[in-house]
Amino acid sequence: MSVPVAYLGLILIWSTTPLAIQWSTQGTGFALAVFARMLIGAVAAALLVVAWRIPFPLHDRARRAYLVGGFGLFLAMALTYWAARYVHSGLISVLFGLSPLAAGILATLFLGERSLTRPKLTGMLLGAGGLAVIFIHGDSLGHENALTGLAALLLAVFIYSGCLVWLKRIGDDSPPLATTLGTLSVSLPCFGLVWYLTDGHLPAMMPPRSGAAIAYLGIFGSVIGFALYYYVIKHLETSKVALITLITPVIALLLGHWLNGESIGLRLSAGTGLILLGLGVHQSEMLNGLLRMAKGGHN
Repeated sequence: MSVPVAYLGLILIWSTTPLAIQWSTQGTGFALAVFARMLIGAVAAALLVVAWRIPFPLHDRARRAYLVGGFGLFLAMALTYWAARYVHSGLISVLFGLSPLAAGILATLFLGERSLTRPKLTGMLLGAGGLAVIFIHGDSLGHENALTGLAALLLAVFIYSGCLVWLKRIGDDSPPLATTLGTLSVSLPCFGLVWYLTDGHLPAMMPPRSGAAIAYLGIFGSVIGFALYYYVIKHLETSKVALITLITPVIALLLGHWLNGESIGLRLSAGTGLILLGLGVHQSEMLNGLLRMAKGGHN
């Protein structure tokens, strides 16, 4: 696999995941949709680990990584799937684009990293301003529970970012696919319990679009997406990987508008624009480094 193909594949998967999440909950319920996705992902990951004879470590650091990743995945995805019923699919991608900002704050607090430079602080303030525009005028988002959904998504972003920081602190070096399987295995019973407690019944007939979306998320979103991500971060600098968070929200918003009839009003556009501008400023040091590298390559 070439790195550009993996990079483009990751952008495509991350851009389509929010819309697929929303479609998967239509006619099935959010609990069954996320449980079925994770079940498909866990089975697919296990088959790949066995077929490719990938080691599955069970030492202390690996077990801690599985637990942290699993419970973090459960909390973040449960909140995301619940909120997807009330929030535009494109906005899900926009808010998860804030994860580099949230991870920077948490890394400073819990890892002692001194990485909050002036551009990064400015980017965080711009992102907060964008959130304020969206939250304050939540009545324009098309659902009476939109503000509650936005709050749940923002909590999911901080949980997701916090788990990334925690996993970095653990420093496990297990094979990526083994980590994926361990994480899914820990989270799967939690998702199953939520489904059992909230519904516990299979629908008489699953809408074809919902079934296709669940299968897509189980294979591409939960297994191939993770594998591409680990492959990309192994072969590219962090700065180039971070650019994905600037690209996917725009594509996700357009897909939601074209394929799901989601309106992009002035206030949503303004708030989204501020968030993306904040992400751009936050990543400006990395972008400047890339430009210097590009100029050096042409000289």
